[in-house]
Amino acid sequence: MQHEDKPSRFNPDDPPPPQFRIVHAIKIAKDGLVYVCDRTNNRIQVFRKDGSFVREAFVARGTFGSGSVWDVGFSVDPEQRFVFVADGTNQRVYVLERATLTLVSTFGSAGHWAGQFYGAHSLAVDSMGNVFVTETYEGKRVQKFIALGVETVTQPD
Repeated sequence: MQHEDKPSRFNPDDPPPPQFRIVHAIKIAKDGLVYVCDRTNNRIQVFRKDGSFVREAFVARGTFGSGSVWDVGFSVDPEQRFVFVADGTNQRVYVLERATLTLVSTFGSAGHWAGQFYGAHSLAVDSMGNVFVTETYEGKRVQKFIALGVETVTQPD
């Protein structure tokens, strides 16, 4: 018997679920929009501060297990044009255009070397636009990715 207060089983081919599964991070952009990482539903949802829904986007929608949307940060340009999303299952950071939540680029891969992740968990952006990613599990480190400017962001292959 399924209870309505419990999340449904995850199926990436189903319509978007009506509720969160694991809210793992919440950040507020300069314009007041609220970004929620619904980790195991593999999505970012955007709301106004009054709770009204604005939009959502799935990131690596077919990801199972611990999900693909672990943390979120914003670029430091005045419009905060980009959103950075840490994915601790697929071991990468996604760069999305904030206005549309469209994928623009990615960086990182699985591993223990510089630029690779083992449990990319939390993400922060400093005032210079550098991106810091912490790792959980056996990664147990922080990596700094130096910002080269928004004009260097390109569409992935």
